[in-house]
Amino acid sequence: MTRRLAAILAADMVGYSRLMAANEAGTLARLKDLRRDIINPGIESAGGEIIKLTGDGLFALFSSVVSAV
Repeated sequence: MTRRLAAILAADMVGYSRLMAANEAGTLARLKDLRRDIINPGIESAGGEIIKLTGDGLFALFSSVVSAV
């Protein structure tokens, strides 16, 4: 078993349930756009990798805490 230091970022969208109740299609479209245009590129540019997506959240793996922040 190989060991390595890593930092895992857990992120969750605030107010997701309320937004979905008010406008499900619009919320999903906006979340998709945010992930494509801002979130994914930001994680990748910091050397991170998305390891799991949940409905309104994600887990990303980084090689250091400094990169994750």
